[in-house]
Amino acid sequence: MHLLGLVVASALFATASAHAEGDKAAGRKLVYTCAGCHGVPGYTNAYPQYPVPKIAGQNEQYIVNALSGYKAGDRKHPTMGAQAQSLSDADIRNIAAYLSSLAQ
Repeated sequence: MHLLGLVVASALFATASAHAEGDKAAGRKLVYTCAGCHGVPGYTNAYPQYPVPKIAGQNEQYIVNALSGYKAGDRKHPTMGAQAQSLSDADIRNIAAYLSSLAQ
């Protein structure tokens, strides 16, 4: 019985891991709007004024969590919320896979 539980848990973990990975090539096609702010060295937001973070090379799961949070409304930023609303969960995984693969 214990062995069966381990097999089932391993299968579920493998399935969850497979779904969590994004397609870097697809993500590369989606980040064109991200680069307008996040790709400009030294760029600061007009209001409220703060430096826009670099996202190239960021941790993949962090990007997934951040975009999902903006999409759900748990993270607040008007521009990011609007951008995230237009993304599917697969789009978010793909963007995260691509951005996390870039050098910082």
